[in-house]
Amino acid sequence: MNDTSAGSGRDGRGTARANAPALRMTAVRKVYRSGDADVHALAGADLTVGATELVALVGPSGSGKTTLCSIAGGILSASEGTVVVGGHDITGYSASQLTDFRRDTVGFVFQTVNLVPFLTAHENLMIVDELGRRSRRAARDRADHLLEELGLADCARRLPGQLSGGQRQRVAIGRALMNEPSLVLFDEPTSALDSKLGEQVMDLIRTEMKRRATAAVVVTHDERMAAYTDRVVHIMDGVVRA
Repeated sequence: MNDTSAGSGRDGRGTARANAPALRMTAVRKVYRSGDADVHALAGADLTVGATELVALVGPSGSGKTTLCSIAGGILSASEGTVVVGGHDITGYSASQLTDFRRDTVGFVFQTVNLVPFLTAHENLMIVDELGRRSRRAARDRADHLLEELGLADCARRLPGQLSGGQRQRVAIGRALMNEPSLVLFDEPTSALDSKLGEQVMDLIRTEMKRRATAAVVVTHDERMAAYTDRVVHIMDGVVRA
């Protein structure tokens, strides 16, 4: 296993070292085979995100935004290049190692939210810890605390279908934060919301990431949402352009 975290003073739960970047991607390529042709989704992408930095990744559809985030989060593996997240070099990780990495080191908020429809808001947070290291009581306390911080204490026992779009996004953010990740990846978190609600969600994302000193990458095609981040990075044809 490639892992640069030894001796770093990590707490064993995926928290990034204080002075290390939360994410460093170097010369990352992703090639898919389509019929007789190779499709280059990423063409030597480089991206570094500081330990507490909030970065917007902006680009048109098909530019490689989601592919880059999927590789950063260990959902996909790079064809070439190096990926280091929270002090872990995940470049050569096996499938089982990537499963542990995703559980302990990164949080995800997907475009479609992906809450489990038959579980309450509280249970949607708790399910993240089913394979975690907390006791049941500690996990329950963590979920209660997050829902309260996110203004959802009164919604804890409601199902996703009983929540507004903005409330569902808040639950998704709470779920992403459940295991105290080094890096949170947001894939178009405001695309299904109107402009006003999208701005509220981005303000919430900024507030929560800064409160926890947690790094995040927000994939978006909307430059207005990028205004809530510390830095905007553009991607075009699989190449990152600062």
